[in-house]
Amino acid sequence: MRRSPPSDPVLCFAYDHVVEVRGGVVVKVLPFSDLATAEGVDLGRSEWLEISQSRIEEFASATGDDQWIHVDRSRAELGPFGATIAHGFLTLSLVPLLLRDLWRVSGSGMGINYGVNRVRFLAPVLVGSRVRLHALIAGTAERNDGSVQVTLALTIELENSDRPALVAETLALFYPSNP
Repeated sequence: MRRSPPSDPVLCFAYDHVVEVRGGVVVKVLPFSDLATAEGVDLGRSEWLEISQSRIEEFASATGDDQWIHVDRSRAELGPFGATIAHGFLTLSLVPLLLRDLWRVSGSGMGINYGVNRVRFLAPVLVGSRVRLHALIAGTAERNDGSVQVTLALTIELENSDRPALVAETLALFYPSNP
């Protein structure tokens, strides 16, 4: 179960970055002014998140992907995975939820998703499984409009598995605050 962040997070210095400690997770706070040089910063791992059947069914309803391996428990028990599984794109869609507990950029007026360079779904996520995100800043680039493009190397790990559920490389753009 995910914990809500405390109303007054503890601030401290670690690895040359200000961090907030929320529950059991250290949230790195990177200033926008340092973002362009943050390549290689390991953002760490999120808390574990259990994948419930209701989450799978809500995703199926929202996307229209109601294939039996996701929503028909009886049939899925007899299928190749022995249970219903999360959609691959459901697993990918958890990235923003899990990433917000790992980092934030201070002094930025806005951050937006810019795209995905690569995504691979490497293992099924069975209902009741727990996943967490490991994130690394794989690259940064300053842009002519004053924004910074950030490339994140992401791995969604499965509890008690040597094989990750997903690996991806995503892009985000961060813009400076308005004066």
